[in-house]
Amino acid sequence: MKKTVLITGASSGFGKEAVKLFHKNNWNVIATMRSPEKETELSALDQVLLTKLDVTDKASIQNAVKAGIEKFGQIDVLVNNAGYGAFGALEAASDAEIKKQFDVNLFGLIDVTKALLPLMREQKSGVIINVSSIGGKVTFPFSSLYHATKFALEGLTESIQYELNPLGIQLKIVEPGGYKTEFAGRSMAVYGVGESGDYKVPFDKFLQSIEHWPMSENLNEVAEAIYEAATDGTEKLRYPVGHDAEPILEARHQMDDVDFKKMIVGQLGI
Repeated sequence: MKKTVLITGASSGFGKEAVKLFHKNNWNVIATMRSPEKETELSALDQVLLTKLDVTDKASIQNAVKAGIEKFGQIDVLVNNAGYGAFGALEAASDAEIKKQFDVNLFGLIDVTKALLPLMREQKSGVIINVSSIGGKVTFPFSSLYHATKFALEGLTESIQYELNPLGIQLKIVEPGGYKTEFAGRSMAVYGVGESGDYKVPFDKFLQSIEHWPMSENLNEVAEAIYEAATDGTEKLRYPVGHDAEPILEARHQMDDVDFKKMIVGQLGI
């Protein structure tokens, strides 16, 4: 029987590439996004269901899951890919900006996961893949809200495997390094540093360093890591991917806190 995957944040970037890769490998795909009516490329693919899902809207989550089950009968894999990054000095972050970052990157992911768990428990099988980043294991300046959500995502995923593995449900974390996606465009929310001049110079340097960071353009690498996580049948938990992912994670493992901080400060020139 052909398997089915539900992917959030499928309108661009890793999510869109994952839809195409799963489709290429003869999967049914539930490609979810906030504005499916704007999508043209994926709508041309057979066995791909485009449906609305906003991770901050529980009704849309339930409707998308229901539509997917009605169309394909079951959902074997969930890819929690939707997310964005909020950047600025913590002191300048409004309550609304803090709440939105957690609502999308963490609480929304939890809601989508909970919507699929009854089905996966009934099937006694399933794979849940949470797209984190190396930012779930290491930190960079002026990214505290983003890192807080990704560190939480890592802990959440690692913990619930104890609950769900005995029920036949596998947990996976994909950790991309730097890629040229909408993350650095419309998926990047810069709330800045407020009125304090104390943060302005290092923040400006941080933004410049992000613009010139050597990002990979091969988004399919991440899609392939997601597909591997969905299909390898192992209990492997983490899948770092990208030319910079392994070196940065290895450096964090080898260095103490002070040396790693100095390395980041030196590389970013702040």
